[in-house]
Amino acid sequence: MRILGVDPGSRRTGYGVVDANGGRITHLAHGIIAAGNGEFTERLATLFAGLSDVIASHQPECVAMEDVFMARNAASALKLGQARGALIAACAHAGLKVTPYSPTTVKQAVTGFGRAEKEQIQHMIQLLLKLPPPLQEDAADALAVAICHANHVRGPAGRLAEQMT
Repeated sequence: MRILGVDPGSRRTGYGVVDANGGRITHLAHGIIAAGNGEFTERLATLFAGLSDVIASHQPECVAMEDVFMARNAASALKLGQARGALIAACAHAGLKVTPYSPTTVKQAVTGFGRAEKEQIQHMIQLLLKLPPPLQEDAADALAVAICHANHVRGPAGRLAEQMT
């Protein structure tokens, strides 16, 4: 199963593509869709087009996306929600279902600790997928979402350490 993981952001969205085959997860691609600092509606269009290009290039079978969480700033959360909506629309346009995961669930799946720091996520993704440093934070988060989905689809019988190649 080819999984596209997405870490949404209104300025930078991370993506990661992995193949999950039985007990193995293999890295295929990762990167950032940079929407920049321009007009918000233009950034949303950039996110939609950028993710559409990733989908066309890598042909995922499913998409896992980090869910919006409520931070201290409600305006930022609303913008993140709108960015996430543009990204979901790109997936829907390609006929793909999006499965949401909370940040805590993603962190738990990759590090074993739901309150792990960003650096811990980056480090574990580099180890698990055998990627050279540096690994951008947003791309690491997106790969973590993809791995989280692979683990959830496979169920409790599969353990992360047994799955990595």
